Amino acid sequence: ILKKMADISLKEAALIVGVVAACYWNSLFCGFVFDDVSAILDNKDLHPSTPLKNLFQNDFWGTPMSEERSHKSYRPLTVLTFRLNYLFSELNAVSYHFLNLVFHVVVCVVFLKVCKLFLDNRSSIVASLLFAVHPIHTEAVTGVVGRAELLSSIFFLAAFLSYTKSKGPDNTIVWTPIAVTVFLVAVATLCKEQGITVVGICCVYEVFIAQGYTLPVLLDTAVQILRGKGSIPFSMLQTLLKLIVLMFSTLLLVVVRVQVIQSQLPVFTRFDNPAAVSPSPARQLTFNYLLPVNAWLLLNPSELCCDWTMGTIPLVESLLDVRNVATLTFFCFLGSLIVFSLRYPGDSSKTVLMALCLIVLPFIPASNLFFPVGFVVAERVLYVPSMGFCILVAHGWKKLSHKSVLRKISWVCLAVVLFTHALKTLHRNWDWESEYTLFMSALKVNKNNAKLWNNVGHALENEKNFERALQFFIQATQVQPDDIGAHMNVGRTYKNLNKTKEAEESYMIAKSLMPQIIPGKKYAARVAPNHLNVYINLANLIRANESRLEEADQLYRQAISMRPDFKQAYISRGELLLKMNKPLKAKEAYLRALELDRTNADLWYNLAIVYIELKDPTEALKNFNRALELNPTHKLALFNSALLMQESGDARLRPEAKHRLLHYVKEEPQDANGYFNLGMLAMDDKKDMEAEAWMKKAIKLQPNFRSALFNLALLYSQTAKELMALPVLEDLLRYYPDHTKGLILKGDILMNQKKDIVGAKMCFEKILELDPNNVQGKHNLCVVYFEERDLIKAEKCLVETLALAPHEEYIQRHLNIVRSKIASVSATEQSSLPADGTATVATEEKKNSFQNLKEVKNEQKITQATVDNNKGHSKNKKRTEKSSTNKETPKKSTKEIKDIEKKRVAALKRLEEIERILNGE
Repeated sequence: ILKKMADISLKEAALIVGVVAACYWNSLFCGFVFDDVSAILDNKDLHPSTPLKNLFQNDFWGTPMSEERSHKSYRPLTVLTFRLNYLFSELNAVSYHFLNLVFHVVVCVVFLKVCKLFLDNRSSIVASLLFAVHPIHTEAVTGVVGRAELLSSIFFLAAFLSYTKSKGPDNTIVWTPIAVTVFLVAVATLCKEQGITVVGICCVYEVFIAQGYTLPVLLDTAVQILRGKGSIPFSMLQTLLKLIVLMFSTLLLVVVRVQVIQSQLPVFTRFDNPAAVSPSPARQLTFNYLLPVNAWLLLNPSELCCDWTMGTIPLVESLLDVRNVATLTFFCFLGSLIVFSLRYPGDSSKTVLMALCLIVLPFIPASNLFFPVGFVVAERVLYVPSMGFCILVAHGWKKLSHKSVLRKISWVCLAVVLFTHALKTLHRNWDWESEYTLFMSALKVNKNNAKLWNNVGHALENEKNFERALQFFIQATQVQPDDIGAHMNVGRTYKNLNKTKEAEESYMIAKSLMPQIIPGKKYAARVAPNHLNVYINLANLIRANESRLEEADQLYRQAISMRPDFKQAYISRGELLLKMNKPLKAKEAYLRALELDRTNADLWYNLAIVYIELKDPTEALKNFNRALELNPTHKLALFNSALLMQESGDARLRPEAKHRLLHYVKEEPQDANGYFNLGMLAMDDKKDMEAEAWMKKAIKLQPNFRSALFNLALLYSQTAKELMALPVLEDLLRYYPDHTKGLILKGDILMNQKKDIVGAKMCFEKILELDPNNVQGKHNLCVVYFEERDLIKAEKCLVETLALAPHEEYIQRHLNIVRSKIASVSATEQSSLPADGTATVATEEKKNSFQNLKEVKNEQKITQATVDNNKGHSKNKKRTEKSSTNKETPKKSTKEIKDIEKKRVAALKRLEEIERILNGE
């Protein structure tokens, strides 16, 4: 009979689908808001690159269960559905909301099937429709993280339906449905913790519905057995056996769950749940008062709020508080329903009993009765309890509608309730469109919750509207003056507005609100991990001042003393120690952080930077590689490891360096630095055309890219395209008029290729204006005087140059040649200079010029790294500093071999030109 009654027709299913679609169609236009950000946008467990096993090691938010900051919410199957969403549509919010809508339809249909076990067909449809349109469900359906409620409810109801089939003919036990029930309970629990409470509902169903016992009968049987006047009936023994199997299975699930959270409860602060840390009797009075508050939300869901923490509901601190009347009334009503359902036989009492079970038992985990939770009231946890509420309402409506006097009124009231609830749900969905709309709607309901003011501020902050965000953060501090997080928000916003003095003052206020240091006191249970960020933020602010680095280090050490497992403090301190030129201590800090988290790619990257500071490129490359193993798209590790390979001078590493740079430009297609370094690699591999293409692409993205402009010009000059180098050098010198190496290269091309002695002279004179002691510029100017046949001036110039660089033998030789020429001219000899001497001048000059230009290439590579790294983290700057002091000899030797033939040709051309000039005198 039960099976026949529980059948659902296609029309009924279509009705439910249509009503749900009409109420929730606009949820498809909502984005990721509130908790969705942590569970979806910031959760790496959704990414295909993350191993599936991580879903079963981390909590709902992607935090390892072993970490204290974990909320211990273990819901891997729900996260798995998020991952499937990501697989098909990545972060397209529409697909996530659509799947939530589908799951809500499934819950409504399965709930209709459950209702038909205890209500007639019409009342069952009423209960299911009321459940489908109830506004209290918008948080569970329209908020993506509410999927945990939806999935858990599907398996919750399926487990109960399976258990109802465990009673066979003649009260025999059918074990297969019981085994299926245990399996479905486990699945429901892996979707959300409250799934396990269905076991209690199955027990109540077995005793009072399936076996038909009432409380008086059970008490009478127990008394008879205790007096020895009777024995336990066989049917009761069978019932006990089924209950023992259920309870043992439940106990096993609980043990596994406790092992998963490693016997640690999550850490919540007084701001999350003020009553949980309040003394008696305020704690008990407040927790009891929250029960009628939740019941009122089911009865009158007119004022809904996404966040009921902090000061939303003031503590009930006295027995004389008028709100205790609501608590007393609630318990009186609930008690009368319990007495009615347990004491009297009949279908009505059974219906009421099952409705009460659905209301009470699934709500117990969120009731604060056995352990504290991280909220005061949460609308989404009423998803399953509302099923019992809807059954009660439908049952009461059935009683009224059967009375002829009230029949029409009952139908009118039902229509009004369904219509207004549907309209409220449709309207409420729009509140979840964005974080700003959501939190502003919450402030209309409750202005005493500092968290709401903070969240509106965060929404505005994300839109870079810092001025308005600051107003909301300041209001949060006024609503809750002891809210550490609010003062931190004010400080951060002042920093974003470049008001460092005000930012420091706000951080100092937040720091003053932190618990004072007590010797031997364990802080882990007293301080919220995110509140410790006040030390990090304050230290990061003041370390911008070079004179306050030690003060910043003291703050980091203070945070570590309060929580030795505070990973971020070690990371930030490591960066500071690098800035303070203490690489060994920085290494210790990063190694300590790695003990806490070996799966953090950023930590391995930072350690690689330390090894570069310690001049250990081999170990640095190993750590870069570890970072990339953990995060193959780590942009900074890709770039800097490729640069390290390139600078090693090892040709075997160049293919991998190129591969990493290609990966980098794929991740950062608008960063000219990646293309520039690909060009430098191509130059090292003697792939001149490829190098030219990469350099041009870098310059296209960044027209004033100093390094790319110079090295492209150098490439042209070394590949017999000197005239093509000139316009590039013009661009370089337009942006950087004091670029000495560029002036030298331009002067060399003008003198050797364009025969523009005047232009070359202007270049070299410009160099000496910028740096009167520049040996190369002055020497080249001496050559210009020689070209101008002003031998006296050339001699004087070379004497001055030799004084600047007395160790340079080629300058002395050139001076000797010029003096020899002067002597020859004075003797009116018309013969040309000896061929070997002239060749020496030309060869030495050209060799010196190319050597210096090659150094420019290396210098510019370093400059490029600086530009790139300034875009990123400060620690990358250390990468540049190391590079600038460690130019590799193998690379220079390779370049000299590449250019040797061109130097010889250029020397011969210069020889011919000088001979032509001298012979014409």
